Amino acid sequence: MSFTGNKSVAILIGLLAILNLAACGTSVERVASDTVTDISGNWNDTDSRLVASEMIEDLVSTTWLSRFKRETGRVPTIIIDKVRNLSHEHINTRTFIADIERSMINSGEVEFVASSTERTAIRTERKDQDLNASEETRKAMGEESGADFMLQGSINSIVDAKSGEQVRFYQVDLTLINIANNKKTWVGQKKIKKSIEKSGLRW
Repeated sequence: MSFTGNKSVAILIGLLAILNLAACGTSVERVASDTVTDISGNWNDTDSRLVASEMIEDLVSTTWLSRFKRETGRVPTIIIDKVRNLSHEHINTRTFIADIERSMINSGEVEFVASSTERTAIRTERKDQDLNASEETRKAMGEESGADFMLQGSINSIVDAKSGEQVRFYQVDLTLINIANNKKTWVGQKKIKKSIEKSGLRW
């Protein structure tokens, strides 16, 4: 084969390689962070955001809140303990807790205090200020706001599958507990059911 022929074959191979890479390339499309998406059927950011919003809307609209304001003349202070993931899949509960905090703070009906982990860091900073900050700017110990209520919760799931069809059921339970007397002040529940089909595949 001539030099020209070898060069033509090399060019053809190069073009085929480029086309193959282009065909296997990754396509990325940016979408708004609040876009409703559900690709795998797993718990996702849309579930976290919508469940938090709906549950907190219920929490701040029930009678316990108006009764507390009437009796104390102020809005309640809440601390979030933990939301346990008891479902069949990995769920980032910290993201869900952040969505809960955002929904509650945006409602303007309650106030929050820092979690135990956050308080430890703040107290360390306060001790450092006591030694190193000026008298005018240092923050004194013993001035923290105590929480009136603690919010606890869990995420559970049930999976029913056969051949290429699967139904996933999620149940989120949140409980607001009065720290002074351990009474359950509010109990909220949200359920999600997803039907998923994968043709030609088994679970």
